[in-house]
Amino acid sequence: MNYLQEVAELRNTYFALRHGNSLANRAELIVSHPDDGVPLYGLSDTGKAQVASAVAAAKQQFGLDHTTIIVTSDFARARETAEIAATLLGVPAINTTARLRERFFGAWDKQHTSNYEKVWSDDVAEPDHKHNAVESTSEVVARATALIKELEDTYAGRNILLVSHGDTLQILQTAFERVAASQHRMLSHLQTGEIRKLRLKASNSS
Repeated sequence: MNYLQEVAELRNTYFALRHGNSLANRAELIVSHPDDGVPLYGLSDTGKAQVASAVAAAKQQFGLDHTTIIVTSDFARARETAEIAATLLGVPAINTTARLRERFFGAWDKQHTSNYEKVWSDDVAEPDHKHNAVESTSEVVARATALIKELEDTYAGRNILLVSHGDTLQILQTAFERVAASQHRMLSHLQTGEIRKLRLKASNSS
């Protein structure tokens, strides 16, 4: 389910922050199972620098400050990214959630990152596929937009920074853009450590 499908306007302003370059990125390894991703594979030194630079720029460009609400995946690479952002913005605490975890890549977990392409090819052909026990794009949309709905029910007029992973954020962007989740690779790709403002596209019925 896409919880943004019937939403015409959001009460808060949302920003996506893809975690900085991680030890998994450096090893060219798919790490999507929480047993590995939560305790291990945090940021590389390059990743830490990427995040610091992005947050400094976002303070100027978007006005992010100590009032920003930071919600993050509980995977180490995202959590460490959120902690850096919180320190630089002066945010007293971060909120962790499984809803922003990396997409689960099933049998491709702990395999070389070149295997992402096989999953993305399947996504385009069959949006709800779960080949090789991969989490479908529809499932990612459901959990990520359910979080947005929860935040919308809780806050108003706030800047909310969502710290997550490449596929999760790419797929969440499709909900904001009102395009099929299977088309996530057609959207502008989020680089590691990049912060992007998410804008909800006007619905066709409005």
